[in-house]
Amino acid sequence: MSTSEKINLSGWTCPAPLRNYPQVVMGHGSGGKMMADLIGHLFKPLLDNPLLGQMGDSTTFILEQGGRLAFTTDSFVISPIFFPGGSIGELAVNGTINDLAMSGAIPLYLSAAFILEEGLPMTDLGRIVSAFSAAAAAASVQVIAGDTKVVNKGHGDGLYITTTGIGLVPAGIEIAPHRAQPGDAILVSGTMGDHGVAIMSVREGLAFESPIVSDTAPLHGLVQAMITACPNIHCLRDATRGGLAAVLNELAGASSVGIEFGEGRIPVNPAVHGACEMLGLDPLHVANEGKLVAILPRADAEKVLAVMRAHPMGAQAAIIGEVVESHPGMVIARTAIGGTRIVDLPAGELLPRIC
Repeated sequence: MSTSEKINLSGWTCPAPLRNYPQVVMGHGSGGKMMADLIGHLFKPLLDNPLLGQMGDSTTFILEQGGRLAFTTDSFVISPIFFPGGSIGELAVNGTINDLAMSGAIPLYLSAAFILEEGLPMTDLGRIVSAFSAAAAAASVQVIAGDTKVVNKGHGDGLYITTTGIGLVPAGIEIAPHRAQPGDAILVSGTMGDHGVAIMSVREGLAFESPIVSDTAPLHGLVQAMITACPNIHCLRDATRGGLAAVLNELAGASSVGIEFGEGRIPVNPAVHGACEMLGLDPLHVANEGKLVAILPRADAEKVLAVMRAHPMGAQAAIIGEVVESHPGMVIARTAIGGTRIVDLPAGELLPRIC
Protein backbone atom coordinates (compact mmCIF):
# COMPACT_ATOMS: atom_id res chain seq x y z
CA MET A 1 0.00 0.00 0.00
CA SER A 2 1.36 3.42 -0.94
CA THR A 3 1.75 6.30 1.49
CA SER A 4 -1.07 8.24 -0.19
CA GLU A 5 -3.40 5.26 0.16
CA LYS A 6 -2.58 4.87 3.85
CA ILE A 7 -3.32 8.49 4.76
CA ASN A 8 -7.07 8.96 4.41
CA LEU A 9 -7.43 12.68 5.08
CA SER A 10 -10.95 12.76 3.68
CA GLY A 11 -12.15 10.47 6.47
CA TRP A 12 -10.98 12.68 9.32
CA THR A 13 -13.78 14.16 11.37
CA CYS A 14 -14.42 15.73 14.80
CA PRO A 15 -15.61 18.10 15.82
CA ALA A 16 -15.23 19.53 12.31
CA PRO A 17 -13.45 17.64 9.52
CA LEU A 18 -9.76 17.49 10.32
CA ARG A 19 -8.96 18.09 6.68
CA ASN A 20 -9.90 21.68 7.51
CA TYR A 21 -6.93 21.86 9.92
CA PRO A 22 -3.83 22.57 7.79
CA GLN A 23 -1.76 22.88 10.97
CA VAL A 24 -1.61 20.98 14.25
CA VAL A 25 -3.79 22.55 16.96
CA MET A 26 -3.86 21.95 20.73
CA GLY A 27 -6.89 19.68 20.41
CA HIS A 28 -4.73 17.15 18.57
CA GLY A 29 -3.00 16.38 21.89
CA SER A 30 -6.00 16.48 24.22
CA GLY A 31 -6.81 12.77 24.49
CA GLY A 32 -10.17 13.33 22.77
CA LYS A 33 -11.63 12.81 19.30
CA MET A 34 -9.15 14.99 17.43
CA MET A 35 -6.21 13.12 18.92
CA ALA A 36 -7.86 9.75 18.20
CA ASP A 37 -8.36 10.73 14.56
CA LEU A 38 -4.77 11.97 14.25
CA ILE A 39 -3.39 8.68 15.62
CA GLY A 40 -5.85 6.48 13.75
CA HIS A 41 -5.52 8.17 10.35
CA LEU A 42 -1.89 9.32 10.30
CA PHE A 43 0.49 7.73 12.78
CA LYS A 44 -0.97 4.23 12.91
CA PRO A 45 -1.31 3.64 9.12
CA LEU A 46 2.25 4.81 8.46
CA LEU A 47 3.92 3.04 11.40
CA ASP A 48 1.64 0.02 11.79
CA ASN A 49 2.98 -3.38 12.85
CA PRO A 50 1.66 -6.11 15.17
CA LEU A 51 3.40 -4.67 18.24
CA LEU A 52 2.21 -1.09 17.69
CA GLY A 53 -1.21 -2.53 16.91
CA GLN A 54 -1.66 -3.50 20.57
CA MET A 55 -2.51 0.19 21.12
CA GLY A 56 -2.14 -0.02 24.90
CA ASP A 57 -0.40 2.26 27.40
CA SER A 58 2.65 0.08 26.85
CA THR A 59 3.54 -2.65 24.35
CA THR A 60 4.45 -6.13 25.54
CA PHE A 61 6.63 -8.53 23.60
CA ILE A 62 8.40 -11.87 24.10
CA LEU A 63 12.17 -12.03 23.89
CA GLU A 64 13.79 -14.79 21.89
CA GLN A 65 15.80 -15.62 25.01
CA GLY A 66 12.59 -16.03 27.01
CA GLY A 67 10.59 -13.67 29.22
CA ARG A 68 8.10 -10.96 28.33
CA LEU A 69 8.82 -7.24 28.52
CA ALA A 70 6.68 -4.12 28.45
CA PHE A 71 8.02 -1.01 26.73
CA THR A 72 6.57 2.51 26.76
CA THR A 73 7.55 6.08 25.94
CA ASP A 74 5.95 9.38 26.92
CA SER A 75 6.53 13.13 26.88
CA PHE A 76 5.60 15.59 29.60
CA VAL A 77 4.88 19.19 28.66
CA ILE A 78 2.87 20.40 31.65
CA SER A 79 2.39 24.08 32.40
CA PRO A 80 3.05 25.17 35.10
CA ILE A 81 5.98 22.87 35.90
CA PHE A 82 5.22 23.17 39.63
CA PHE A 83 1.67 22.58 40.86
CA PRO A 84 -0.17 21.65 44.08
CA GLY A 85 0.94 18.13 44.94
CA GLY A 86 4.04 17.88 42.76
CA SER A 87 6.04 18.96 39.74
CA ILE A 88 6.88 17.78 36.25
CA GLY A 89 9.73 15.77 37.81
CA GLU A 90 7.76 13.14 39.75
CA LEU A 91 4.93 13.37 37.21
CA ALA A 92 7.26 12.11 34.46
CA VAL A 93 8.43 9.15 36.55
CA ASN A 94 4.98 8.22 37.86
CA GLY A 95 3.34 8.57 34.46
CA THR A 96 5.84 6.23 32.82
CA ILE A 97 5.66 3.70 35.63
CA ASN A 98 1.87 3.72 35.42
CA ASP A 99 1.89 3.05 31.68
CA LEU A 100 4.02 -0.03 32.31
CA ALA A 101 1.84 -1.12 35.22
CA MET A 102 -1.28 -1.03 33.04
CA SER A 103 0.03 -4.10 31.21
CA GLY A 104 0.73 -5.82 34.54
CA ALA A 105 4.47 -5.19 34.26
CA ILE A 106 6.88 -4.65 37.13
CA PRO A 107 8.80 -1.45 36.22
CA LEU A 108 12.57 -1.89 36.01
CA TYR A 109 14.33 0.86 34.03
CA LEU A 110 13.78 4.39 32.77
CA SER A 111 15.54 6.72 30.39
CA ALA A 112 14.95 10.47 30.39
CA ALA A 113 15.53 13.32 27.95
CA PHE A 114 15.37 16.84 29.40
CA ILE A 115 14.65 19.69 26.97
CA LEU A 116 15.53 22.90 28.82
CA GLU A 117 14.52 26.40 27.84
CA GLU A 118 17.21 29.07 27.98
CA GLY A 119 16.63 31.15 31.12
CA LEU A 120 15.19 28.37 33.29
CA PRO A 121 16.42 29.08 36.85
CA MET A 122 18.98 26.50 37.92
CA THR A 123 17.26 26.22 41.31
CA ASP A 124 14.03 25.16 39.56
CA LEU A 125 15.89 22.59 37.49
CA GLY A 126 17.51 21.26 40.66
CA ARG A 127 14.13 20.87 42.36
CA ILE A 128 12.71 19.03 39.36
CA VAL A 129 15.62 16.63 38.93
CA SER A 130 15.57 15.97 42.68
CA ALA A 131 11.86 15.14 42.50
CA PHE A 132 12.51 12.92 39.45
CA SER A 133 15.28 11.08 41.31
CA ALA A 134 13.24 10.65 44.50
CA ALA A 135 10.24 9.27 42.59
CA ALA A 136 12.41 6.75 40.73
CA ALA A 137 14.08 5.64 43.97
CA ALA A 138 10.73 5.29 45.75
CA ALA A 139 9.54 3.00 42.95
CA SER A 140 12.82 1.00 42.94
CA VAL A 141 13.36 1.95 39.28
CA GLN A 142 16.79 2.75 37.85
CA VAL A 143 17.39 5.61 35.40
CA ILE A 144 19.91 4.02 33.02
CA ALA A 145 20.13 6.48 30.09
CA GLY A 146 19.43 10.12 29.37
CA ASP A 147 19.92 13.18 27.20
CA THR A 148 19.84 16.96 27.65
CA LYS A 149 19.08 19.65 25.09
CA VAL A 150 18.62 23.43 25.42
CA VAL A 151 16.28 25.47 23.21
CA ASN A 152 16.09 29.23 22.74
CA LYS A 153 14.20 31.33 25.23
CA GLY A 154 10.50 31.41 24.40
CA HIS A 155 10.47 27.96 22.76
CA GLY A 156 10.12 25.52 25.64
CA ASP A 157 7.70 26.49 28.45
CA GLY A 158 10.65 26.16 30.82
CA LEU A 159 11.17 22.42 30.58
CA TYR A 160 9.93 19.33 28.75
CA ILE A 161 10.77 15.74 29.75
CA THR A 162 10.58 12.65 27.53
CA THR A 163 10.85 9.24 29.17
CA THR A 164 11.07 5.61 28.13
CA GLY A 165 10.29 2.74 30.47
CA ILE A 166 10.94 -1.00 30.46
CA GLY A 167 9.26 -3.52 32.75
CA LEU A 168 8.90 -7.27 33.17
CA VAL A 169 5.48 -8.90 32.71
CA PRO A 170 4.97 -11.87 35.06
CA ALA A 171 4.25 -15.21 33.42
CA GLY A 172 0.58 -15.90 32.78
CA ILE A 173 -0.54 -12.26 32.87
CA GLU A 174 -2.44 -11.07 29.79
CA ILE A 175 -3.87 -7.57 30.26
CA ALA A 176 -4.81 -5.70 27.10
CA PRO A 177 -7.38 -3.14 25.84
CA HIS A 178 -9.18 -5.73 23.66
CA ARG A 179 -9.95 -8.24 26.45
CA ALA A 180 -13.10 -6.71 27.99
CA GLN A 181 -16.02 -9.18 27.90
CA PRO A 182 -19.79 -8.80 28.45
CA GLY A 183 -20.53 -9.41 32.11
CA ASP A 184 -17.24 -7.92 33.33
CA ALA A 185 -17.26 -5.40 36.16
CA ILE A 186 -15.65 -1.95 35.85
CA LEU A 187 -13.72 -0.50 38.79
CA VAL A 188 -11.90 2.77 39.42
CA SER A 189 -9.20 3.20 42.04
CA GLY A 190 -10.36 6.54 43.43
CA THR A 191 -11.64 10.06 42.88
CA MET A 192 -11.73 11.51 39.38
CA GLY A 193 -10.47 14.90 38.17
CA ASP A 194 -8.06 15.87 40.97
CA HIS A 195 -5.00 16.47 38.79
CA GLY A 196 -6.68 18.48 36.05
CA VAL A 197 -8.47 20.79 38.49
CA ALA A 198 -5.26 21.27 40.51
CA ILE A 199 -3.48 22.42 37.34
CA MET A 200 -6.39 24.68 36.38
CA SER A 201 -6.40 26.31 39.82
CA VAL A 202 -2.74 27.34 39.50
CA ARG A 203 -2.94 28.34 35.85
CA GLU A 204 -5.98 30.54 36.32
CA GLY A 205 -5.10 31.83 39.79
CA LEU A 206 -8.20 30.28 41.37
CA ALA A 207 -8.59 29.62 45.09
CA PHE A 208 -11.09 27.14 46.48
CA GLU A 209 -12.37 26.70 50.02
CA SER A 210 -10.70 23.29 50.24
CA PRO A 211 -7.26 22.92 48.64
CA ILE A 212 -7.15 20.68 45.55
CA VAL A 213 -3.89 18.84 44.89
CA SER A 214 -2.72 16.60 42.08
CA ASP A 215 -3.11 12.86 42.54
CA THR A 216 0.20 12.05 40.79
CA ALA A 217 1.40 8.72 42.19
CA PRO A 218 2.88 5.39 41.05
CA LEU A 219 0.30 2.62 40.69
CA HIS A 220 2.47 -0.48 40.14
CA GLY A 221 2.19 -1.59 43.78
CA LEU A 222 -1.59 -1.40 43.66
CA VAL A 223 -1.65 -3.28 40.35
CA GLN A 224 0.52 -6.09 41.68
CA ALA A 225 -1.79 -6.47 44.69
CA MET A 226 -4.79 -6.63 42.34
CA ILE A 227 -3.09 -9.22 40.12
CA THR A 228 -2.28 -11.37 43.15
CA ALA A 229 -5.99 -11.36 44.03
CA CYS A 230 -7.13 -11.84 40.42
CA PRO A 231 -4.53 -12.94 37.83
CA ASN A 232 -7.27 -12.81 35.17
CA ILE A 233 -7.74 -9.03 35.08
CA HIS A 234 -8.81 -8.26 31.52
CA CYS A 235 -8.03 -4.52 31.07
CA LEU A 236 -6.20 -1.79 32.97
CA ARG A 237 -5.83 1.85 31.95
CA ASP A 238 -4.73 4.95 33.83
CA ALA A 239 -7.22 7.76 33.26
CA THR A 240 -4.93 10.59 32.16
CA ARG A 241 -5.68 12.86 29.17
CA GLY A 242 -9.40 12.89 28.42
CA GLY A 243 -10.17 11.45 31.86
CA LEU A 244 -12.46 8.53 32.63
CA ALA A 245 -14.65 9.24 29.58
CA ALA A 246 -11.74 8.81 27.17
CA VAL A 247 -10.56 5.57 28.80
CA LEU A 248 -14.00 3.93 28.78
CA ASN A 249 -14.55 4.88 25.13
CA GLU A 250 -11.13 3.53 24.13
CA LEU A 251 -11.75 0.21 25.90
CA ALA A 252 -15.28 -0.13 24.50
CA GLY A 253 -13.94 0.44 20.99
CA ALA A 254 -10.93 -1.85 21.35
CA SER A 255 -13.04 -4.73 22.70
CA SER A 256 -16.15 -4.09 20.54
CA VAL A 257 -18.39 -4.10 23.62
CA GLY A 258 -20.77 -1.68 25.28
CA ILE A 259 -20.06 -0.07 28.63
CA GLU A 260 -22.62 1.15 31.15
CA PHE A 261 -21.97 2.86 34.47
CA GLY A 262 -23.82 4.80 37.16
CA GLU A 263 -22.92 8.49 37.43
CA GLY A 264 -23.61 8.34 41.16
CA ARG A 265 -21.03 5.59 41.59
CA ILE A 266 -18.12 7.72 40.34
CA PRO A 267 -16.05 8.95 43.32
CA VAL A 268 -15.38 12.68 43.00
CA ASN A 269 -13.75 14.89 45.63
CA PRO A 270 -16.44 17.40 46.75
CA ALA A 271 -14.01 20.28 46.16
CA VAL A 272 -13.32 19.03 42.63
CA HIS A 273 -17.04 18.60 41.98
CA GLY A 274 -17.69 22.18 43.09
CA ALA A 275 -14.80 23.53 41.02
CA CYS A 276 -16.01 21.68 37.93
CA GLU A 277 -19.51 23.09 38.37
CA MET A 278 -18.08 26.60 38.66
CA LEU A 279 -15.78 26.16 35.64
CA GLY A 280 -18.29 24.33 33.45
CA LEU A 281 -16.21 21.13 33.34
CA ASP A 282 -17.34 17.51 33.48
CA PRO A 283 -15.24 15.52 36.02
CA LEU A 284 -15.47 12.53 33.64
CA HIS A 285 -13.41 14.48 31.08
CA VAL A 286 -10.81 15.87 33.51
CA ALA A 287 -7.35 14.29 33.72
CA ASN A 288 -5.96 12.16 36.54
CA GLU A 289 -2.36 11.11 37.16
CA GLY A 290 -2.73 8.52 39.90
CA LYS A 291 -5.97 6.68 39.15
CA LEU A 292 -6.73 3.56 37.13
CA VAL A 293 -9.68 1.84 35.52
CA ALA A 294 -9.91 -1.96 35.76
CA ILE A 295 -12.16 -4.38 33.88
CA LEU A 296 -12.32 -7.92 35.24
CA PRO A 297 -14.68 -10.88 35.73
CA ARG A 298 -17.71 -9.94 37.83
CA ALA A 299 -17.11 -12.92 40.11
CA ASP A 300 -13.80 -11.40 41.23
CA ALA A 301 -14.96 -7.80 41.56
CA GLU A 302 -15.73 -7.66 45.28
CA LYS A 303 -12.51 -9.48 46.16
CA VAL A 304 -10.40 -7.11 44.08
CA LEU A 305 -12.29 -4.09 45.43
CA ALA A 306 -11.40 -5.12 48.99
CA VAL A 307 -7.73 -5.47 48.01
CA MET A 308 -7.76 -2.07 46.34
CA ARG A 309 -9.35 -0.35 49.34
CA ALA A 310 -6.73 -1.89 51.61
CA HIS A 311 -3.95 -0.26 49.55
CA PRO A 312 -3.01 3.43 50.01
CA MET A 313 -3.48 4.08 46.28
CA GLY A 314 -6.98 2.56 46.20
CA ALA A 315 -8.63 3.64 49.44
CA GLN A 316 -11.58 5.22 47.59
CA ALA A 317 -11.94 2.52 44.93
CA ALA A 318 -15.42 1.73 43.64
CA ILE A 319 -17.28 -0.59 41.29
CA ILE A 320 -18.91 1.81 38.83
CA GLY A 321 -20.47 -0.30 36.08
CA GLU A 322 -20.35 -3.26 33.77
CA VAL A 323 -19.51 -4.40 30.26
CA VAL A 324 -22.52 -5.30 28.08
CA GLU A 325 -23.15 -6.90 24.70
CA SER A 326 -25.48 -4.17 23.46
CA HIS A 327 -24.37 -0.90 21.79
CA PRO A 328 -20.78 -2.06 21.07
CA GLY A 329 -18.24 0.74 21.09
CA MET A 330 -20.57 3.04 23.03
CA VAL A 331 -20.43 4.23 26.65
CA ILE A 332 -23.71 4.92 28.47
CA ALA A 333 -24.11 6.67 31.82
CA ARG A 334 -27.14 6.10 34.06
CA THR A 335 -28.09 9.45 35.58
CA ALA A 336 -29.29 10.17 39.11
CA ILE A 337 -32.86 10.78 37.89
CA GLY A 338 -33.11 7.39 36.20
CA GLY A 339 -32.30 8.41 32.65
CA THR A 340 -29.31 7.60 30.45
CA ARG A 341 -26.89 9.62 28.35
CA ILE A 342 -24.13 8.83 25.89
CA VAL A 343 -20.65 9.62 27.20
CA ASP A 344 -18.50 10.38 24.19
CA LEU A 345 -14.83 11.23 23.82
CA PRO A 346 -14.14 14.84 24.82
CA ALA A 347 -14.03 17.13 21.79
CA GLY A 348 -11.25 19.65 21.36
CA GLU A 349 -8.99 20.87 24.13
CA LEU A 350 -10.59 21.11 27.58
CA LEU A 351 -7.53 21.69 29.72
CA PRO A 352 -4.20 22.23 27.92
CA ARG A 353 -0.85 20.93 29.13
CA ILE A 354 -2.00 18.74 32.02
CA CYS A 355 0.72 16.10 31.60
